[in-house]
Amino acid sequence: MSTTTAVAPLTTQDAEVLLTAARRAAETAGVTVSVTVLDAGGHLLAFRRDDRAVLISGETSTRKAYTALQLNAPTADLVDAVQPGGLFHTLPTALDRPLLFIAGGVPVHRDGRLIGAIGVGGGAPEQDHAFATAAVEALLT
Repeated sequence: MSTTTAVAPLTTQDAEVLLTAARRAAETAGVTVSVTVLDAGGHLLAFRRDDRAVLISGETSTRKAYTALQLNAPTADLVDAVQPGGLFHTLPTALDRPLLFIAGGVPVHRDGRLIGAIGVGGGAPEQDHAFATAAVEALLT
């Protein structure tokens, strides 16, 4: 008989921690952002767009989170993969939501298992990645 260890899913409370930490990191840097948090099934758990952020930053944060979730990797690590000759150069984009290979999407793991993803949009890609990473670290510490 085998046993399976249950991994706690990403909850709405976790999503609020991620949102708050990402926004706090962005505010400290003087950047206005949108933040999207998805659960492991790709369902929206939380979203926040600062009133001063450009409208497209909301779609950007959502697509970054979706990409990180679908490929189980930070979007910052995938940029080269979509260049000609890269692993995902011919990856079909006829998915529910097109993938976005710009830094700022980070998968969230608990006990080694994928439980969701966060996407941040509005700053420079490197900033968005740093904000998302800081949020995940805040959740897991």
